[in-house]
Amino acid sequence: MIGKLQGLVDYTGDGFVIIMAGPVGYKVYTPEYLTPKSTVTLWIETIVREDSIRLFGFCTLSAQNLFNQLTSVSGVGPKVALAIMSSIKTDTLMQAIATGDAKTISTAPGVGKKVAEKIIVELKNKMGGATFNFGDTSGDNNSALADLLSALESLGYRRLDIIDMAQNLVSKNPDFDVAKLVPMALKEISNGK
Repeated sequence: MIGKLQGLVDYTGDGFVIIMAGPVGYKVYTPEYLTPKSTVTLWIETIVREDSIRLFGFCTLSAQNLFNQLTSVSGVGPKVALAIMSSIKTDTLMQAIATGDAKTISTAPGVGKKVAEKIIVELKNKMGGATFNFGDTSGDNNSALADLLSALESLGYRRLDIIDMAQNLVSKNPDFDVAKLVPMALKEISNGK
């Protein structure tokens, strides 16, 4: 069983890389962006199926643990877990699971509302002990965040493009309601362009 792999990124494909470790090239599926011709160290998760053996690589142990948590959910295989991790930042994903935000999780390719809700139900308690800092996750802030995201989405902004900024605004201004947060968010968006 391969636990860790260090080598040169020889080739990058769609969702995978070829890592040269000595004279052997390993095909490793990864959500990480790896620069060709760079030397990398990846934590490896080996998944053996009846018809294949696949290596999944992660730059951090916490990313590997998140992958394992996602694949422990019935109906979420390695391909779906990689799609989720490739399209949603780890902190954003953890926040979405902790707050029950199925809409954010369902923005990943191949993930519908039912699968997103299943991920939340099965992982919310498992993730409770994780040491991630999301600021104040009280009910009022979750409500303000949901209202702000809803308002910005109704103006045509994509959730994945605005969620980090919205979380930051709500955590920095916990006493503000959506009427005060929306103009601040629009200003942040216009400054970011």
